[in-house]
Parts: sequence; structure tokens; C-alpha cells
Amino acid sequence: MDQNIKTPLVSVILPVFNSEKYLVEAMESILNQSYSNIEFIVINDGSTDASEKIIAGFNDERIKIVNNHQNKGLIYSLNTGINHAKGKYIARMDADDISLPDRLKFQVEFLE
Repeated sequence: MDQNIKTPLVSVILPVFNSEKYLVEAMESILNQSYSNIEFIVINDGSTDASEKIIAGFNDERIKIVNNHQNKGLIYSLNTGINHAKGKYIARMDADDISLPDRLKFQVEFLE
């Protein structure tokens, strides 16, 4: 393994299904966290609205996009996210949630 690649401590899992209305704010609230040693696993669960385009419009190396070609449901998508996760900790996020800027920092401090 390349020694320059930093393993994320936190894997943030965001399942998305037809969430275009809130998605930009939800994703930005994770990407703008004060704690940044994360990977952001976004599972597009067969959305038929503009969600896929919105997700693809973000340019951040911490984002990993997984596309379900048809809607498989929340539990399937969460398990897919967990299977892709490399972090010690998993943080859940819904596509219509907004995280406060220090959410992950406080959670990591508590867990560590």
C-alpha cells in the first residue's frame, strides 16, 4: 500500500433516492466539516430525479460514488456503503439532513 495514502478514520455513508431538493446542502455540510479525515460514500439508489447529476457535480477526492442502477432500498444501500467503508468509524447521514460544522469532530473526540 502506498505510504502517502491516508486511511480515513471516519466513513460517512449517505444513501440517496430522489433527493435533489436537499442534496447539495446535505453534501456540503459533510464536506465542510471541521474534521476532514473522512471518506464520503454516496450511494445513489436508482434516483430518477437530478440527484445523480448533483452528486457527480461535486469534485472532492473524499467522495466515493456508488450507483445502484435501480432502487434497492435504504437497508441495501446502507449495507453497500458499509461494504465500501475503510474507516474505523461509520457515520450515517440522510440526504435531507444537515450536519453542524463540528459534528464529526465532536463524535471522533468522544469515540477516541
